[in-house]
Amino acid sequence: MGERFQGGRLAAQALAAEGVDAIFTLAGGHVMPIYEGCRLEGLRVVDVRHEQSAAHAAEAWGRVRRSCGVAVVTAGPGVTGTVTAVANALSAQAPLVVVGGARPLAQAERGALQEFDQLALLKPITKWAAVCSATERIPEYVAIAFRHALSPPRGPVYLELPMDVLFADAAADRGPAPARADTRSAGDPADIARAAVLLTEAERPAIVAGSGIWWDGAADALQALATHGEIPIFLNGAGRGSLPPDHPYLFQHSRKTALAEADVVCVLGATLDFRLGYGGFSAPTLIHVHGDARELGRNRVADVAVAGDCRLVLETLWPLVRPRAGRNTWIDSLLLVEQAWVDEHRHEIESQSAPLNHYRLGAELDRVLDAGTVVIGDGGDVVAAVSRVLRVHRPGHWLDPGPFGCLGVGPGYALGVGAAGFGDAIVVVMGDGAFGLNGLDYDTLVRAGVPAVLVIGNDAAWGEIRIPQVGLYGAEGEVATRLAPSRYDRICDVFGGHAEHVERPDELRPALDRALGAGVPAIVNVMLDPDAMAGHAYRGM
Repeated sequence: MGERFQGGRLAAQALAAEGVDAIFTLAGGHVMPIYEGCRLEGLRVVDVRHEQSAAHAAEAWGRVRRSCGVAVVTAGPGVTGTVTAVANALSAQAPLVVVGGARPLAQAERGALQEFDQLALLKPITKWAAVCSATERIPEYVAIAFRHALSPPRGPVYLELPMDVLFADAAADRGPAPARADTRSAGDPADIARAAVLLTEAERPAIVAGSGIWWDGAADALQALATHGEIPIFLNGAGRGSLPPDHPYLFQHSRKTALAEADVVCVLGATLDFRLGYGGFSAPTLIHVHGDARELGRNRVADVAVAGDCRLVLETLWPLVRPRAGRNTWIDSLLLVEQAWVDEHRHEIESQSAPLNHYRLGAELDRVLDAGTVVIGDGGDVVAAVSRVLRVHRPGHWLDPGPFGCLGVGPGYALGVGAAGFGDAIVVVMGDGAFGLNGLDYDTLVRAGVPAVLVIGNDAAWGEIRIPQVGLYGAEGEVATRLAPSRYDRICDVFGGHAEHVERPDELRPALDRALGAGVPAIVNVMLDPDAMAGHAYRGM
């Protein structure tokens, strides 16, 4: 008979076996045994101020580790507090394990504290949701949870561990181990060969590469395809940073033109959702590569569809592709569009106005940040503008919520990245509206010693909504979209860290330098022109 352990320690042992070294939580009595188990097994317990941040942090930890993070939350409102973050992970196809506490099984249907049908709530927004009803099966259920979360398509799962199951003892006859096969699909060789022919023969090819490039570790293979085939590359989502900013075939501002004028478009590890016009671009020929076969055919049937791991598919594809003579004309035409965009927005990028223009903020960040900085985008207009001029230098160094458009991810993502030990520095670019959702978890960054810099673009409004609202209904129709020009930097007076307030462009770079050099969490409150984005396209629909 093996040694006996409390259920909470069995859970911690199983998490450690999956490579987890930190969990994210908000303290709750229903899951207290897991904390003790983590203490005994050497797992770090990072406590936040809202369960949504715990789940965001766990998701970010998993993203940068290309693994799966864990949020542990108590029963009732603890579980419900994660719902938005779980839905966001589902939309982004990001793996996440949420472990929820629950009233003891023996008290079911008796009106116990925080009793609630949590499983019914989580099932629609997870890949898998289950209750473990026996202490000795906790390691098995943890392994099952990770298998579901990490298998393509990746996504969130929910494991419920009732209170009496966690407090009870059970034999640990053998060490826990992952219960999954880390296999990858290489795609159909015949389909890959057809894709190679199309890309070789194309006069005007273009590639759009998304988050699957990061998750599948395909950045090197993508660079090889771009260089060897002389094909322009556009990056989105977690794919940003897969090519260095100075790569001759990396393009950013000419994507609309490329999708309209290309004769062959190859979409890699990205979905044909609203970000790609639901596949309605004019290119007559589409190649689509994705790890989730369910995405192949969504909105548009591809001429060549390959279900497979992006790295394995690209490693087979790129040696088969040959550059076509005369393609320089196509490349040069896109370069002209790129330059035209810069020329059109130069007055904004170099603006000396006060309050600051959103694009000027992005330009200063681009000048100041080192290549190893992880940048997190959390907001509407400010992130949209900054992302157009801020270059990402390395794979995995850009995080945004993805197609769910969830605000408030910033502090949690920063916490997760910091706990994972990823990157040389962490900068969160966020709107003042986004800060209001989980801004109190700045306190968590201070307590956890994560020296993230929160750059708050403060236009005293829900700018991405206010601008089109005024455009549609006039100034009198401006409803529920104004905020106060608050001094968010003064939160540092309460929680600690480094504070900066910026009102003029010449103040920005010194403030950023001081914040980045402080070695502690920091808030840089940058006052933005609330009308600077008027006339820019609304991205919400």
